[in-house]
Amino acid sequence: MSEALATPVTALGGAQFDGLVSVREMPAQGMISLRGDLAMPPLKNAATGVAGVDMPAQRAAECEGARGLLWMAPDELLVLCPYDETAEAVASMDKLLYSYHALVTDVSDARAMFELRGGGLRDVLAKLTPADMSVAVLPPGELRRSRLAQVPAAFWLRSETAAQVICFRSVARYVFDLLKTAAQPGSAVGFH
Repeated sequence: MSEALATPVTALGGAQFDGLVSVREMPAQGMISLRGDLAMPPLKNAATGVAGVDMPAQRAAECEGARGLLWMAPDELLVLCPYDETAEAVASMDKLLYSYHALVTDVSDARAMFELRGGGLRDVLAKLTPADMSVAVLPPGELRRSRLAQVPAAFWLRSETAAQVICFRSVARYVFDLLKTAAQPGSAVGFH
């Protein structure tokens, strides 16, 4: 295999925009969908072993660098790891969960991830989602699965000035353009 083919290619080649907030497509990220009984110790051990972080509470994101666990549903986690470790992580989790009712799926190449940075990120996201973006309802570390305009997305605030958005790769350009439009200079609403 040539070296060029081994290098992961993101949906938009690292697209960036600077406005009310900076929006950038993040580098390739390992993402593993893990479905099963989240209270089951073997499932917890498989997830935390790969991610290296604590099990998230309901609707929470526990992240440290390129590793993390995102609570996606009562029976689903999204496990984040470095892209080049994904195949090994899937094999490890499959081995640990072989005799249990669980599903481990590499979704890395089916998703795109964006980072928003800046003080106006709550306002930018509020323009696009029906989710309540107030500080009281969405504190940093809490994850929302909702939509941005007409497409499904998940997002969480890593801090008051940094957020991450995950969407399907097939709508990456649409989501980037939405974020870019909502972050246009001069479009601040000052609500949040």
